[in-house]
Amino acid sequence: MKSITILISVFIFAACSNSNNKILLLQNQVDSLKKQLAETYKPGFGEFMTYIQAHHAKLWFAGQNENWKLADFEIHEIIEAVDNIKKYETERKESGQIEMINSALDSVNASIQQKNLLYFRKSYTNLTNTCNLCHRAVNFEFNIVKTPESQSFSNQDFKTPLN
Repeated sequence: MKSITILISVFIFAACSNSNNKILLLQNQVDSLKKQLAETYKPGFGEFMTYIQAHHAKLWFAGQNENWKLADFEIHEIIEAVDNIKKYETERKESGQIEMINSALDSVNASIQQKNLLYFRKSYTNLTNTCNLCHRAVNFEFNIVKTPESQSFSNQDFKTPLN
């Protein structure tokens, strides 16, 4: 009986020791992953805005050329970037204002789906004005967005492709 008690005690001690080792190993893995995650590249707010700016310009030229497939692509790139700001830039106060752009984006998107050039121009102007309202609301009024005057993407044709 005494040997059984000793055997059970040794087994329990070994099990506890093994469990503690597993917990320590798992904690080390968690700590390592946290460090890797903290050091992973994440675009900053400015990178997202630069991305939006490029697609804002491309959207204009696609719409002006009534290349509705390209315009649809460009508006969705902007929507995706706005969604990423909401997801990845939660600590920035500017992110709290980004929602104001949603109705303007919806309007541009509707104009594209309707393939309506006049509606597109009006909704695009509203989008641009909304960008500037947001910039003013977050004290970035010095960053003024406007309708592009010249095409800066000389390596892209914005005309509707011939089928």
